[in-house]
Amino acid sequence: MNIAIVIPTFNAGHLWPSVIDSVKNQTCKIKNIVIVDSGSTDNTRALAEENGFEVHAINQADFDHGGTRQFALSLLKNIDIAVFLTQDAILADSNAIQELVDAFNDTSISAAYGRQLPRLNASAIEIHGRLFNYPDTSMIKKLSDLDSLGFSLIFISNAFAAYRISALNEIGGFPSNIILGEDTYACANLLKKRGHIAYQANATVYHSHDYTIWQEATRYFDTGVFHARESWLIKKFGNTSNRGLKFIQSELLYLLQNNILRIPESIIRTILKYGFYKLGKVEEKIPLPFKKHLSMNKMFWVNNHK
Repeated sequence: MNIAIVIPTFNAGHLWPSVIDSVKNQTCKIKNIVIVDSGSTDNTRALAEENGFEVHAINQADFDHGGTRQFALSLLKNIDIAVFLTQDAILADSNAIQELVDAFNDTSISAAYGRQLPRLNASAIEIHGRLFNYPDTSMIKKLSDLDSLGFSLIFISNAFAAYRISALNEIGGFPSNIILGEDTYACANLLKKRGHIAYQANATVYHSHDYTIWQEATRYFDTGVFHARESWLIKKFGNTSNRGLKFIQSELLYLLQNNILRIPESIIRTILKYGFYKLGKVEEKIPLPFKKHLSMNKMFWVNNHK
């Protein structure tokens, strides 16, 4: 199989050299490494070019979570598997890509995603999030698992995921003009086509965020917008409330055992995440300036004007 890596970038910052090194140190044969840069003003593009990556520049205003990745796919020629990374995801070892793409030896697999580990010096809240969402046991998800997995059936993350390009083409690729969740959207459509999704626990990256309470709340606002605008996902795969409750219980237990002083903060975060998610679900009733203020992806509102 011919394999390409795609990384959208914008001012990648201090982690970028480590990301580049981790990509270059892979044992897996990689045909193309494509960078789509949306107007970086630091040395992101220069470092990528110095290391032999194929760099394509777009305007910052033209970045779109789904559309930009779809643009990257249009640049790939004679590629079977596209591996997507984010600019802050550091491959944990030299076999990470190989472990991920090994999933496609099974011809029923349309997409695969790897395990995200907390970054160095991560907080207890960060660590729990990664432990909850990325267990140490691999699995293959099928549409027939809907009753047991519910909405988590379509969980996948383009921070470290790979797609069979022929399967992506069958569903029309990634959507444009989407605030976030292009990976979830694609995963849902792949499952509807009876494709299978592999979770490869042995394929690992270091990737987590120390979001402030406000940043995390704004991300949940965007998630609410996504679920409101793509309401078919909830109708087809169920709501997120059961998994949300499990997450809350798990986080409180983890903090009780590992950092009890952060429990009050966890409770405040939970209340705000829930509130902002609910606001996102009714975003059509909120004036545009307020939506931009409540949103993490502010450029989405600039481009969509509603």
